[in-house]
Amino acid sequence: MPGVSLVGSGSACLTVKLSNDDLSQRVDTSDEWIAARTGIRQRHIAAPDESLTVLATEAARNALEMAEVSAEAVDLILLATSTPDDLFGSACRVQVALGATRAVAFDLTAACSGFVFALVTAAQYIRTGVFKTVVVIGADVLSRWTDWDDRTTCVLFGDGAGAVVLRAAERDRLLGFELCSDGSLNHCLNLAYQPEAESLVGDVAVQKGTFAPITMNGREVYKFAVNRVPEVIEKALFRANLTTSDIDWLVLHQANQRILDSVAERLGLPAERVVSNMARHGNTSAASIPIALDEAVRAGNVKAGDVIATAGFGAGLTWGSAIILWG
Repeated sequence: MPGVSLVGSGSACLTVKLSNDDLSQRVDTSDEWIAARTGIRQRHIAAPDESLTVLATEAARNALEMAEVSAEAVDLILLATSTPDDLFGSACRVQVALGATRAVAFDLTAACSGFVFALVTAAQYIRTGVFKTVVVIGADVLSRWTDWDDRTTCVLFGDGAGAVVLRAAERDRLLGFELCSDGSLNHCLNLAYQPEAESLVGDVAVQKGTFAPITMNGREVYKFAVNRVPEVIEKALFRANLTTSDIDWLVLHQANQRILDSVAERLGLPAERVVSNMARHGNTSAASIPIALDEAVRAGNVKAGDVIATAGFGAGLTWGSAIILWG
């Protein structure tokens, strides 16, 4: 049975920055208040002409370039997103934009856990021999669905896209994983559709409406994350026959610096092993892990042979961990 190797990473470059000081002109907040509670100093926002497809394509193209793989060689494109340009899916648009003419493409939605879920899903296609080369993209434009007058949520979110290239290999570098869901906690974090009845004919009515802005119970999500994330990482490590002492880098969903610090402490990992770019990017949902990973790789911090523990957590509620060997 073939194994999985991760051979390239990439991310999109967004030029529009929104600082905490900028936000303080919109809502009653301050740089000090936001940074002390979240670790965020700024976030990137997609410009009006920057679609999710554009961002996802740029990230994928950069990952393919690092991997030295042509778009024509790609068999599958998995796009993890909760904010597509089209509710029917945006992966096929990315396929065309990339020129990946042989690739099957589809979206996968698991919110902030989306990248980890997509990574594990892609690996199964490779392990079964169905596909040899897969591009996994995490991309979200949460600014579309943020209430910019709600200071409890608008300070958290940013836009972005990151990607990795997976290829079939003799040695399997997806060492272990664990995925979890608990729908009973869905109310703690959602972006819900709000239907309105519209009379169609006679007694027949249909639903017409739109999606409401993001709502979140921050206290409950924090409690959920600091309890569940260390647990799921330890389970994934157990499946990989590894321990926390084997981890070279901890790359978590970039939701809140306090969560990162708490998880690292629970696992007994020093701060210098924790990858954090939250101060510059904020919470970019499914994009946060691949962006953080790509930056660490390009900075020369993550090297071939390093053991990386990833974990995503968020709406659903969903959470999951994947232990990977880079390169």
